[in-house]
Amino acid sequence: MRNRFLPLLLLLAGIARPLPAAAAAEEWPSWRGPRGDGSSLETGLPTDWDGPTGRNIRWKTAIPGAGHASPIVWGDRIFVVSCRESELQRILLCLDRTSGRILWEQTVIRAPLEKKHRLNSYASSTPATDGRLVYVSFLDRNEIVVAAYDFDGRQRWLARPGEFSSMHGFCSPPVLFENLVIINGDHDGDAYLAALDRESGKTVWKTPRENKTRSYCAPIIRQIDGRWQMILSGSKCVASYDPRDGSRHWIIDGPTEQFVASLVYNGELLFLTAGFPEFHMLAIRPDGSGNVTDTHIAWRTTKGCSYVPSPIVGGGGKYFLLVSDGGLASCFVAATGERLWMERIGPHYSASPIEVDGLIHFLSDRGATKIVRPGPQFDLVAENELGEDCYASPAVSRGCIFIRAEKHLYCIGPKEESAGGATK
Repeated sequence: MRNRFLPLLLLLAGIARPLPAAAAAEEWPSWRGPRGDGSSLETGLPTDWDGPTGRNIRWKTAIPGAGHASPIVWGDRIFVVSCRESELQRILLCLDRTSGRILWEQTVIRAPLEKKHRLNSYASSTPATDGRLVYVSFLDRNEIVVAAYDFDGRQRWLARPGEFSSMHGFCSPPVLFENLVIINGDHDGDAYLAALDRESGKTVWKTPRENKTRSYCAPIIRQIDGRWQMILSGSKCVASYDPRDGSRHWIIDGPTEQFVASLVYNGELLFLTAGFPEFHMLAIRPDGSGNVTDTHIAWRTTKGCSYVPSPIVGGGGKYFLLVSDGGLASCFVAATGERLWMERIGPHYSASPIEVDGLIHFLSDRGATKIVRPGPQFDLVAENELGEDCYASPAVSRGCIFIRAEKHLYCIGPKEESAGGATK
């Protein structure tokens, strides 16, 4: 089932060359990777590492400032955003993938620190790249700022697509589709979705969101039911839009008020977990038009839901897995919603899981990764300690796992290929 998404990856990334036939190397160009769902097609990655002893830690580099955004990887470059809080600077960093050396740093904006939730940061929006430009998003007082930089650190444009007001801060990452940079502007005001031109930053379309309630979700984009669908949960609804012009295909009311986690799709059903003030997990049939609240929910549960960590599908789309913020991991039969197991795997989770080589990686706030094989029974394959708190989701590219911790960026991979030179 996974191979059907390779054409989508090429389209979203805007590249003309095919991936290597062995699928031995993938870029990780945006939030949750090339398909926006935490899945990696790479094989042979390590399942055993230890931060304190350095086992299978190829390098680690000290990252200035603080932030919860994930790293992205393209070729020999890694991009990370951060906030130097004392200088009020939101910055973009470029690192060498082989050595971890910081190549350059650019200040995107300098602005007062906004109000935020204690578990949020001032640099929580994961960047996105098409292999030519890097796109970042931050909050400047009450405005969203989206900017584009080339790989040498030169700013190409900076745009302000609209206002944003939320007592919990900002963390909506840019999403790329064809010639567009799409941003979720759900907030406690005149909310919207906006699409900017990749080359100029000019607004191409802007669609109002009538419920005017903050959310922090990145949409996923898939070709489903013979049409492109950009689907996101947030602002008291789940809705599908045409990413080319912002027109809406369908909407489901609720199931709650606020959303953080992104949806996932297994080729047949969409899956979500939310939220606040009520907790729900839904499986949704992604066809239809108009309001499909009463007709297109395939199954629902309210036990063991997560609010911040996004879910994942595994086992070739057969299983739906997630971990709650409080550390309860669950595995479901995706088609029916039958819960196969629920286990407590840690105290607290903010990061979203990834799937690598058929295994699910759950990274806790304390930097512990539990690696689980999806299936009818709870099968803990490995447990690894980084020795540093982590709030960002991992990235996978070219045989390595990249984890952005509180103070450092870690590269996990075979040490024999290390080039050295990173800050220890």
